Amino acid sequence: MIIPSDLLAGKRILLGVSGSIAAYKALELVRLYVKAGAEVKVVMTDAAKRFVTPLSFETLSRNEVLHSENESWASRHNHIQSAEDADLMVIAPASANTIAKLANAIADNLLLQCALAFPGVKLLAPSANTNMIKHPITQANLKMLGVANYEIVKTQTKELACQTTGDGAMAEPLELFWQSARLLLRNDYWTNRRVIVTGGGTVERLDDVRYLSNFSSGKMASALATALYLRGADVNLIATRFDDGLPSSMHTLDVEGSEEMAEYLTDSIRVAKKGLMSKPSLITDEPIHLIQKTPYLFMAAAVSDYVPAHPQQGKLKKEALGTAWSPELVQNRDLIGSVDKEGIKSVAFKAEFDESSALANAKKALSSKNVDAVCLNVLSTSQGFGSDDNAITFISEKGETVLPRSSKLAISLRVLDEAEAL
Repeated sequence: MIIPSDLLAGKRILLGVSGSIAAYKALELVRLYVKAGAEVKVVMTDAAKRFVTPLSFETLSRNEVLHSENESWASRHNHIQSAEDADLMVIAPASANTIAKLANAIADNLLLQCALAFPGVKLLAPSANTNMIKHPITQANLKMLGVANYEIVKTQTKELACQTTGDGAMAEPLELFWQSARLLLRNDYWTNRRVIVTGGGTVERLDDVRYLSNFSSGKMASALATALYLRGADVNLIATRFDDGLPSSMHTLDVEGSEEMAEYLTDSIRVAKKGLMSKPSLITDEPIHLIQKTPYLFMAAAVSDYVPAHPQQGKLKKEALGTAWSPELVQNRDLIGSVDKEGIKSVAFKAEFDESSALANAKKALSSKNVDAVCLNVLSTSQGFGSDDNAITFISEKGETVLPRSSKLAISLRVLDEAEAL
């Protein structure tokens, strides 16, 4: 997925790097932040400098690294002003030693001092040997930080630097980027709002090796779900195909045919329409009930218009089929038109090839599909389905808004702006 170069424009991130072999991954994290337009300042512990030099971070961030040898009170290059200047503080990697000190408000190095001085939410990415991360005291420290304005990013299970396989590896830089961007970009409208997105072309089996489908890549649905995730929504992406590099903490359901998609979609709508939503408390593991906002459904899937009348098991032999084969197809049900949309806002996606009739057809879909809005995409060739950019006309009863061609994530954020007004 292409990350827009202005996604984090105007955002200032303070990145704390502690003493862990995973410090080298923080270099990639800086690159991702800067590429998305953010201003990045790095603060390092002395232990971190044993793994990666400050010069490496300065080269990527174009900012002087704050460390024990260069703190200045004649400028803003100190732990108080660095914390004041940041919109978000990220600590990645966070060693077991750093986690223990943070949980007890110990401030014997500049990274810890910055963390104490920064009043906002801090994103923490632990990194440690399995026994160290699973130690009861480390786990208690993480729970303490979880109620002290820290967002804890889950560690990975993989081969560690100590050449053992287990839990404790720091989350990948891209996942840390997505979670950082979510903290910086979420808004009141979408935060904790339940949203369902469908995507990809459905796969309708003729037999166990052949199928009927279409060119839809699922990229637009993936971008839309990611945009919703960044705005803070509780999003569920139901799709047959997914783009690469999605946030791993975003909920996804991998489906195949239209019947399977309809089943999961119906269940998801039922859950989304419940009066309360809940999330586990970091202290007691008991659910915390949140006020439910009106759910949304974005139907970006390209559901097959026709399905095989008699799908077969196994593999049909061409010797038995003969020189010509005409499989019997029957018209599929209209999924977006048939699901229960009462009490939810719904947005359909419509692809057209004939520019002269595209707008009229899309407007008709408002009533024929019983939806609140239609996102019209006019294609010139089938290759447009797998492209990394898109141009959309957002159509509702209030009128039409043309969203110029841009990356699919950028245009998805524009679609959400329009959807807020429904």
